[in-house]
Amino acid sequence: MKSLHVTAFLAGCATLAAVGTANAGGFSRGVADTDLIFEEGNFNMRASVTVVMPKRGYETLTAPPAGPLAGLTPGQSYASTDGDYTQTYAIPSTAVKFNLTDDFRCAGTYTQPFGADSEYGPQAVLFGSLADGTGTIREGFDTNEFAGTCGYKFDLAKGRAWLLAGGFLQDFSYSQTVLFNGTVVAAGLIAAGVPPVQAGQLGTALNNTDATLQFDGDYEPGFRIGVAYEIPEIALRAQIMYRSEVHHTPDGTFSTALDGPSGPAPAVADGTLPQSVELKVQSGIAPGWLAFGSVRWTDWSVLDTLDYTILGGPLPGARELEYYYKDGWTVTGGIGHAFSESISGVVGLTWDRGVSTTEDTLSDSYTAAAGVSFKDKLGGEVRFGGAISYLTSASVSAEAQPTGVGVVDEGASFGYTVDGDWVYALSAGYRIAW
Repeated sequence: MKSLHVTAFLAGCATLAAVGTANAGGFSRGVADTDLIFEEGNFNMRASVTVVMPKRGYETLTAPPAGPLAGLTPGQSYASTDGDYTQTYAIPSTAVKFNLTDDFRCAGTYTQPFGADSEYGPQAVLFGSLADGTGTIREGFDTNEFAGTCGYKFDLAKGRAWLLAGGFLQDFSYSQTVLFNGTVVAAGLIAAGVPPVQAGQLGTALNNTDATLQFDGDYEPGFRIGVAYEIPEIALRAQIMYRSEVHHTPDGTFSTALDGPSGPAPAVADGTLPQSVELKVQSGIAPGWLAFGSVRWTDWSVLDTLDYTILGGPLPGARELEYYYKDGWTVTGGIGHAFSESISGVVGLTWDRGVSTTEDTLSDSYTAAAGVSFKDKLGGEVRFGGAISYLTSASVSAEAQPTGVGVVDEGASFGYTVDGDWVYALSAGYRIAW
């Protein structure tokens, strides 16, 4: 019966899992490869990289109240002339497992659990600058996770159970570059109570210049804990794993064209990246065949805003980066098959519920993914995977009232729509055990 080979392959189908869910759930990217704990062998190592190529761009953009400054009619929708604003990114994953005893094993893992990277065309920058004076040119953030997770197994009357627990360290870095529209900036400052003469001088000095908000946070701790049950003879395994949220308070800077000899203004921020719970089940269904499925809940509703304060410079004060996400759900199912002792394959489907409400177009997605595994003569295993995702169309309305610089409200700075779009992903990995 080939089910054991399929089990080993599926446990390493981090290739498929990474490809299938790399674009799922808000800013979700990589997932720590803790399944390596279940594999037999005194020492196991697995490494992979997944390249994700999202293709999402604006279909239409709605002119904001200051549209007449650029010859646009407020409230009217215009066809987008920009290209895709999403950027290609890579997700690394590395895991090393070793047995301390026959029943106690530990794994060290590295991945990038969350991230985003967008670069906007001139039309979107223009509309943003007309909306609140700061048109976003590019924006993105990165996280890195270094983790250690251990598992203890004990035999039952039938099968065996596992207790899983570990900790991780996660950092956070963020960058946003904007283009100022001096007229809109001045109007916003006046609305916020700045004297008109001072507001006009600042608006003139900042007009058509860039500014960059940058945060770099230290590594903050988190933990994961779970349980599993398996019957190896039939390749049955069910596990549930909880990953804690992580609170970040990074320091940063806000640099503008008006920076003095002391350099950019300091800034401080406060925000939380979400907790999650994932249930995974697999079972042999025939010789050489295995079915699997998973459900993951991610607490994206914890991310209402990323609050920050600029401590000086031409535009000091408290601000918000607004998200107002709802919780995410990701559901995956698929089939694995061992074609021979050295070749296995797997296919799967994933549905992810979009998390956007008022601020963004992270809509529902549907993904088809496939992977193949080849054993080499050195005792290792080479894996390749690919996926294609369909992102559903979405629209975002502008804020009900115009807002000034530093004034926040739910809703995007200008309205826009996106059509149905596509995401493509490729992955390659290698596994070896002793």
